[in-house]
Amino acid sequence: MNGAECLLRTLLANGVDLCIMNPGTSEMQFVSALDRVPGMRGVLGLFEGVCSGAADGYARMTGRPAATLLHLGPGLANGLANFHNARKALSPIVNIVGEHSTQHLGQDAPLTADIEAFARPVSGWVRTLECASAMGETASAAITAAIGPPGQVASLIVPADYSWSEAGEPGAVVQRAPRSLPTSETVRDIAAVLRSGRPVGLLLSGTALQARGLRAADRLRAATAARVFANRNGARMARGGDIPAAERIPYFPEAAQSLLAGIERMILVEAKRPVSFFGYPGLRSTLAPPECVFDILASLDQDGIGALEWLADELGAGPVPSGAVVRPVLPIGEPLTASAIGRAVGALVPEGAIFSDETVSCNEQIWPHLAGAPAHDHLPVTGGSIGQGLPVALGAALACPGRKVVALEADGSAMYTLQSLWTMAREKLDVTIVILANRRYRILDVEMKRTGARAVGPRADEMLDLTRPEPDWVKLSEGLGVQAVRATTADEFIREFSAAMREPGPRLIEAVLPRA
Repeated sequence: MNGAECLLRTLLANGVDLCIMNPGTSEMQFVSALDRVPGMRGVLGLFEGVCSGAADGYARMTGRPAATLLHLGPGLANGLANFHNARKALSPIVNIVGEHSTQHLGQDAPLTADIEAFARPVSGWVRTLECASAMGETASAAITAAIGPPGQVASLIVPADYSWSEAGEPGAVVQRAPRSLPTSETVRDIAAVLRSGRPVGLLLSGTALQARGLRAADRLRAATAARVFANRNGARMARGGDIPAAERIPYFPEAAQSLLAGIERMILVEAKRPVSFFGYPGLRSTLAPPECVFDILASLDQDGIGALEWLADELGAGPVPSGAVVRPVLPIGEPLTASAIGRAVGALVPEGAIFSDETVSCNEQIWPHLAGAPAHDHLPVTGGSIGQGLPVALGAALACPGRKVVALEADGSAMYTLQSLWTMAREKLDVTIVILANRRYRILDVEMKRTGARAVGPRADEMLDLTRPEPDWVKLSEGLGVQAVRATTADEFIREFSAAMREPGPRLIEAVLPRA
C-alpha cells in the first residue's frame, strides 16, 4: 500500500477515526485514500484555525486524539493560534502536515517553509518522515506521543512523495501509558499538612476537575477545612447539579491575590503554581502569597483523581451530602445584560450540556449563574489565543453528538474563526451559539487603564471599536448556513434560547448588549 493508505490504516488501528482537515496539493494522496480506507471520518474546515480548535474541543471531551491534516508551512501557520490553546489544554492531537516532495524541496518554491520551526512552539513532538517505508512506525510514534500522558500536539510532517510511494504495512497498535499515582510517602506527608490545622488550599486542574476529582476534594474540604480552588484555565471542568463547587481563581491579579491571601500551603493536583494572565505595573505576577509553600500531590502526567481519593481515604474523609440545587430565576421583563443571559442560560439549559466559553469581559456576570444549571461540562479559555470558542464547540459536538453544546462567545473574538459556522451547518451539529454583541473589544477598555496607559482618546478608541460598520451576525450566520436570530431584550433572548434548547442545531442568537 502507498504511504497515505498506510498512515490512514495506522491511525484507524489506534482508534483515531476523525480527521479535521484543510488539505492542499501535497495532501491529495491522503484525501484520495479516504475512499479506499473505510472508517475515517473526514471533516472539512474552511480555515486551519477551525481545524486545530475543533481537534482541541474533541480531545477535551473524549480524552482521545483526532487528526488534523494541513497544507505545508503556511497552512500550519494558520492553525497555530488554536494549537497554542490545545498545548495549554494538554489536548492529544495528531497533527499531520504535508510537505513538498523531496525532489522539489531544494527549489525554494513559493510555498517552501521551515515547517518544523513553525510546529515546535505548539507541539510536544515534531518529526519529518524520513522515508516512505518508515510511515507506519513513525505514525505509531506520533500517536504514542500525542496520547501521553499528559496529552500533547504531535506534529508529523509528510513529504508528498512518501504518500504516493510504497510504504509497507501499517504501524503497531500502541497503548496509552497509565497515569501513575503518587508515592505512599507523598500521600502521608500531604495528609500531615492537611491535619496541621494551618490554612491549606488544594489547587485542581487537568483531570482532577472532573466530577470524581471534585467529589474527592470536597471530602477533603469537609474533613479538614482545606479550601478547594480551580484553575480557571483548566481544559475541562465539571459543574452544576450536585457536583461540588470549587473556588475559581479570578482573572485579575488583585482579586486572585485577595482570594488566596492567608494560604500557607498550596497542594497542587495536576496544576502549576498560579500566575496572572498578564503583568501589570506595580503588581507581582504570582497569585499565592509570597511565603506560601507548594506541595505536589499529582504532577501533570499523574492520576489526580486517584490521588485525591487516596488522600481522602488516608484521612478517613467520608462522603459529603449533596446540597440543594437552585436554578436561576428567568430575567423576565428585564434589559438584556450579560447577567440576564447567564440567568436565562442557567435556567433553561438541559442536563449534560457542554459550554464552550470564550467570554472575558462578560464572564464574571455569567459564570455564577451557571452553577445553578444541571450538571454540565465547561470548556474555558486555556491559552488565551483569541478564536477558540466556536472551533472548540464544533469539536465538542463532533465528540458528543448526543449532548447539547452551547458556545458563549463575544462578537470580537467570534470574528477570528466564524468559518466554524459553515462546518457546523454541513455536519448538522447540535450547537447553539450565543454571540454577546457589545460592538467593542470591551476587555481592552479595562486593560488600557490597568496597564497605566492614558485615557482613551479618539484615535485609540478607533482600535477598540467594532462599529462603522457593525458586524451583522444574523446575516453572517445565515450566509454560512446556520439559522440565526437577534435578541435585544431579555424576553426575546429567553424565547429564542428556549427554542434552541428544544430543537436540534446549529442555531445562532445574536444578543445585543447595551453599549456602556
